[in-house]
Amino acid sequence: MNEEQIALDFFTREENLPLALIAAEHLDGLRTQYNNRFWEVLNKQIDDLLTQQALPWRCELTEDRNSEDTLVGMHLEPQSEQRVFLRPFMEQQLMGNNYRIYYGLMWNAAPEPAQKNLPAVELLRTRMSEVGFKHNDSFLAWQWSPWYPRRKDFLLRFASKPDELLKEAMQPWLGLLQEYGEQLLLANIALNEAPRSATISLDQLHSKVKR
Repeated sequence: MNEEQIALDFFTREENLPLALIAAEHLDGLRTQYNNRFWEVLNKQIDDLLTQQALPWRCELTEDRNSEDTLVGMHLEPQSEQRVFLRPFMEQQLMGNNYRIYYGLMWNAAPEPAQKNLPAVELLRTRMSEVGFKHNDSFLAWQWSPWYPRRKDFLLRFASKPDELLKEAMQPWLGLLQEYGEQLLLANIALNEAPRSATISLDQLHSKVKR
């Protein structure tokens, strides 16, 4: 009998229920702490990359709107002011009982058809679609990663071999910023130079839906 089964057998005994509930409560908090730490450390590495390569972005952590002090990812913001733009992101999404990390390029605000159809934007979308990225109204390109950040295997690996895991997690960012970085810059320039019109941010759209 392995250690995991011994622990399960112990906590499933009726007399051990109070202990099981106490352990579950504390373990949920510990899981969140490790999850937050992963995003914080990865955020620092992205910051260092942006500085070293003098890239025109700043990195911001993404918080869970429904859970205080819980991080769910990060995204980049351009250093210069712009109304509508595309930004690299990486976040975790709840899928059934598990969170899974996905990444790609997202719109900061709901684009108009003319903005989505700009040649530079279409070229970038086509390029990324050809290698398997999906797209929808909110994301120019997105793709699942192999990581489930709250599962036991991920957390144990982050605890025992953080450098190895973080090196892997940096690879999508390197692809977004290096392989597609120039085309992304051209797409954002085209969006910035497009004629002005009324736009609604995605946050505003979410708030309208909730009312």
